[in-house]
Amino acid sequence: MPGENLTRIEARERAEVLSVSEYHVELDLTRGPTIFASRTTVRFTATPGASSFIDLIASTVHEVVLNGRGLPVAEVFADSRIQLEDLAAENELTVVADCAYMNTGEGLHRFVDPVDDEVYLYSQFEVADTRRMFAVFEQPDLKATFAFTVTAPEHWQVVSNSPTPEPAPAGAGSATWTFAPTPVLPCYVTALVAGPYHRVDGELTSRDGRRVPLGVFCRSSLAEHLDAENIMDITRAGFAFYEDAFDLAYPYEKYDQLFVPEFNAGAMENAGCVTFVEHYVFRSKAPEATVERRAVTILHELAHMWFGDLVTMRWWNDLWLNESFAEYASTLATAEATRWQEAWTTFAALEKSWAYRQDQLPSTHPIVAEINDLEDVEVNFDGITYAKGASVLKQLVAWVGQEKFLAGVRAYFRKHAYANTELTDLLTELEATSGRDLSAWSRVWLQEAGVTVLRPQVETDATGRITSFTITQDAPQSHPVLRPHRIAVGGYDVDAQGALVRTHRVELDIDGPATSVPELVGLTRPQLILVNDDDLAYAKIRLDEKSLAVATEHLSDFTSSLPRSLVWGAAWDMTRDGEWPASRYLDLLLANLGAETDSTTTLVLLRQLATAVDFYTDPARREQVAVEVADRLWALAGAAEAGSDSQFQLVKAFAARASTDAHAEVLEGLLAGSTTLTGLTVDTDLRWELLTALVAAGAAGEEQIAAELRQDATATGQRAAAGARASLPTAEAKEAVWASVVESDDLPNAVQAAVIGGFSRARNRSLLVPFTERYFDSIERVWAERTNEMAQNIVIGLYPAKLADLDDSLGVDVLARTDEFLTTLGDRLPALRRLVVESRDTVRRALAAQARDRNPG
Repeated sequence: MPGENLTRIEARERAEVLSVSEYHVELDLTRGPTIFASRTTVRFTATPGASSFIDLIASTVHEVVLNGRGLPVAEVFADSRIQLEDLAAENELTVVADCAYMNTGEGLHRFVDPVDDEVYLYSQFEVADTRRMFAVFEQPDLKATFAFTVTAPEHWQVVSNSPTPEPAPAGAGSATWTFAPTPVLPCYVTALVAGPYHRVDGELTSRDGRRVPLGVFCRSSLAEHLDAENIMDITRAGFAFYEDAFDLAYPYEKYDQLFVPEFNAGAMENAGCVTFVEHYVFRSKAPEATVERRAVTILHELAHMWFGDLVTMRWWNDLWLNESFAEYASTLATAEATRWQEAWTTFAALEKSWAYRQDQLPSTHPIVAEINDLEDVEVNFDGITYAKGASVLKQLVAWVGQEKFLAGVRAYFRKHAYANTELTDLLTELEATSGRDLSAWSRVWLQEAGVTVLRPQVETDATGRITSFTITQDAPQSHPVLRPHRIAVGGYDVDAQGALVRTHRVELDIDGPATSVPELVGLTRPQLILVNDDDLAYAKIRLDEKSLAVATEHLSDFTSSLPRSLVWGAAWDMTRDGEWPASRYLDLLLANLGAETDSTTTLVLLRQLATAVDFYTDPARREQVAVEVADRLWALAGAAEAGSDSQFQLVKAFAARASTDAHAEVLEGLLAGSTTLTGLTVDTDLRWELLTALVAAGAAGEEQIAAELRQDATATGQRAAAGARASLPTAEAKEAVWASVVESDDLPNAVQAAVIGGFSRARNRSLLVPFTERYFDSIERVWAERTNEMAQNIVIGLYPAKLADLDDSLGVDVLARTDEFLTTLGDRLPALRRLVVESRDTVRRALAAQARDRNPG
């Protein structure tokens, strides 16, 4: 039995025997709350006499008709496949089924708004969930046209890839929308969004003179918070930027952007029908980092209209190219076409730190990963596929030049529009436009894993002039590959006003274990030397001792955010790698955090602060350090500029770390309005954060949660209340979470995520001890029974990392128990094994960091 998996070999064999031309899909969404009717007619050619299969996950299959011949459903349908024998040269297949609505964010997701009891639907098909809505050859290289006919309540909006037609009455309060066929698409970017969505219309003019309609949608109960004009302004800027950069007009008829409930990812690049996580409709104040991230996400999905939708990977091993290109292009567009001109600082702080972290896990893999089946790709939406790939593209652009890179991309789009490609197709065009042989570059950058470390070695004479300057490159033993880099070396000095300004810059190519930089010889040594200035290369960096001392003293004196972000990154890498004790990093962070001007950098630093306190601090001192850190955060919030983003983020971080009675008094005062900070508005979402912090500290309970929920009886309020209840510091609360998440599968995806987050928010870590054995005893069953998204949330979110400390003070040897599980699991479930191995490595690194913090040396 195949289950729900599909191997690369099976996909290749299927593509060798058949080619799909068109789908006609009829859906009836008026059948009740659990199922919908699905009728698919697909036309395809095949090798005469060949056998193959079509994919479908359905509650019931009523009818399968191949070339006018009814097939016995019980014999041909099993698991997720319908077997097709004795195919003709030209084939027509009709499949009639009942499919199930999902509450996991996969397939056709159904949500009921508690504000007005209205039903909202949206589809999410990547990687292989199209088959949950209709019968389909579920692989990216079997592209076709898709014509949808949808019957739904007449007051709904119904949106798909093609422009929405006028509906025809269908009786009993329903209507039918008959959409025109799409252009040729891969099935995973087809889409259906339906419900009484609020809609705002706009338009833009494409470079070819066409009027392109724009639509922005959200649930009706969120309409007052939707800043649709801002979203469309960013979209228009992106259209202009990409159409010029790619020298190709937008390839579809319209562009709708829909903010949908309980969405798992940030967004999805459905052709002309992009879905976004509803979190990006700001009903309360959001950090500027989140506002910027929304803009980057809008531009990321727009880039996919060309790279991914128009030109599509042949198989999922080139997923990285889709995502890396969109990540690189969206950052470039953000920096050059929007108000966020420091977007590369955001990229360095957020994306590259993710990439470096992922690339040092035991599960790291080449950018061009070996994707053997669907389970492989489901766990490969990671920091390598997105962030490292984008970083390496940035390095490639620095090497060949941006205009030559874009010229290659333009040729690639022209040559392969509406088709499928592999990496070699892009490299061929880039080699032609750049004049460079990219085979060696591709081998070491795309086909080898790991990250190297760059260090400066500086010698000076008695007058302070540089007599020798060398950049060394080290690789980890697990991946001993040294790579060529295009880098800049910056020299910085403190000026008369106390600012740390760049006084020298040299750009060069380096390779091998050591590269001399003769251009710097003879110069008076700058006070701070920064290898990989401007962040051109993908590599960890270290500062020499003199530079590190200057950086520590003057970190907040940089006049530019990017070099400061690079120093922050180096300090964090040193802490994670056990070269610095956590206490030294925390001292540096708390001394300079208040002066940080970049919102995303602040957001990342606060996350790293939490990791340093909770995982890297000597457990004998952890509780004391945690209290001191919370005290400092509150003091910094009080000193921050009134109403600033920094003030807002510091208050949120203080709340997340509050643990003492004194902290609880502050939180209670903020909620009641008796404690105030000038410029700080305690709005709806911040109230939930403050209340949840009180609950986690044991200073509030069910009564306060219920009262707050009465004031905010929305879907967001319900999720916040569920997370707050899961944060209650009682054995009963943790047991309730375990039952709802592991023993039952009733929770929708967004509520499950909130509850898991609350479960691990335990100041008293002993509350989590009883669940260690239950975790390892249950996750293989969870993996088998749940959808991939829901299973991953459980496996990662409930792993007992917080119970690991140097002294085994809670009586749990997390590493040993993990190793025991992995030995028993063997290689039976590679995707599950990977997730557990990654979690194990976080514990291994934490224990090493704790030992370093205990013995700072």
